[in-house]
Amino acid sequence: MPRVLFHLDMDAFYASVGQRDEPAWKGRPVIVGAPPDRRGVVCAASYEARKFGVRSAMPSATAGRLCPDGVFVRPRMDAYKAESRAVMALVREFAGEWIQQVSVDEAYVELTERFSHIGDADEALAAAEPLARELKAAIFRERGLTATVGIAANKLLAKIASDHRKPDGLTVVRESEKRDFLRPLPVRVLRGVGEVTEKVLVGAGLTTVGH
Repeated sequence: MPRVLFHLDMDAFYASVGQRDEPAWKGRPVIVGAPPDRRGVVCAASYEARKFGVRSAMPSATAGRLCPDGVFVRPRMDAYKAESRAVMALVREFAGEWIQQVSVDEAYVELTERFSHIGDADEALAAAEPLARELKAAIFRERGLTATVGIAANKLLAKIASDHRKPDGLTVVRESEKRDFLRPLPVRVLRGVGEVTEKVLVGAGLTTVGH
């Protein structure tokens, strides 16, 4: 039976919740974390802030230098947790109960049984795409937030697929195309390859998954 998995990843979740709740912040570089004049780090950054090089875990002072017009806001963990519960409830309405939530804004969804009548792996994965589009539309309609979904036959590929095209993306990695999909991607997309390991691999001439 071909496996069908979604990886759902909410886009810049903390910052997006802030932009939704404060319309004046929409389109502006929102940085969730300590103010730039105090010790602390960035918890999350909107896509507008990321264009300036702002990233999670970066010192807030550095973020302030990179993005002097950024809107710095304190985290609202209770609001994010409540929003997460609402989003995951929507996911269950569409996909049933088999959900592995791995963080406040990220989950794997097993849909193999839903498409078990389709014997071909590529056809089963392709058949799941309309459901993913409906789910994304429902999250936007009901919660005012965008999500990115990766669809593949295993968790590793589904996660890489969701990272491939953000924000508000949808990528299907068919079994017959997975080698071609992975080959040109940078080695850092592989699970377990962090900054240090990436530097070692690149130093050895291994810059992509296929080379």
